[in-house]
Amino acid sequence: MTGGASPQAARFTASDGVGLAYDDTHPQGHPDPAMVPVLCLSGLSRNARDFEYVLPHLGPGRVLRLDYRGRGRSDYADPGTYSVPTEARDALELLDHLGLERAAILGTSRGGLIAMFLAATAPGRLAGVCLNDVGPQIAPKGIEDIRAYLGRNPAATDMDTLARERARIAGGFVGVPHARWLNEVRHNYREKAGRLVIDYDPRLREAVLPSLDRPVDLWPLFEAMAGLPLALIRGANSDLLSPATAAEMRRRRPDMIFAEVPDRGHVPFMDEAESLAAIRQFKEAIGWTST
Repeated sequence: MTGGASPQAARFTASDGVGLAYDDTHPQGHPDPAMVPVLCLSGLSRNARDFEYVLPHLGPGRVLRLDYRGRGRSDYADPGTYSVPTEARDALELLDHLGLERAAILGTSRGGLIAMFLAATAPGRLAGVCLNDVGPQIAPKGIEDIRAYLGRNPAATDMDTLARERARIAGGFVGVPHARWLNEVRHNYREKAGRLVIDYDPRLREAVLPSLDRPVDLWPLFEAMAGLPLALIRGANSDLLSPATAAEMRRRRPDMIFAEVPDRGHVPFMDEAESLAAIRQFKEAIGWTST
């Protein structure tokens, strides 16, 4: 482990032999060991770098960031294991590897679905859940977007061009500087043989697309979070989490911390003022000192 904002990359082996990468950081020095750690779980095709913008604001406790199997620095695996149940098992095995009984989860998109699955299947391992732009229902436009991009390499051949293309097509994002889009593409693509490629197993597409044709009622998973500290951050222009679904989540959990981030689609970067206000409340709810 390391202090400061620089992560120490580490690896462990899942029960089926797949090597998984994670970062274990203390953003503001040495945490109180009595504080429950926060486990950050990223979006579907993304990785631990999803949380670089918010990481400096997550002190004073311990923060874990996992690269799912087939993503980022983790090993590629049988595409049949690229599923929420298996990725949830991987998250629990990371906690076991580190000797941790419980964690609070900060889940972006796919990470929030994993958090809800864990609430239903291993509730004693969770100390709270903060959802970033995801809920029990995925809006049709969000599903269309997943079909369009998943598993496909970009046409652009350099990071700067790709960043400008991302800014052009990013739905619902206003006023985001070029430097941020450049960071985003550097987080999620890599250079290989003179071209840019996705930084995950392209077979993720064959694993995920069939599930999009089989709608599942996820409200029971949402209800499984009853009694846990819960927060929801929503991009005001999100095409994945609809206003109606967010409203129903708030109706069912009137105690849920809620923030809507203007000029953001799917997903907020989480260092916006509205996001940080919700995260501060969530940290207090799980027993972290507000900073």
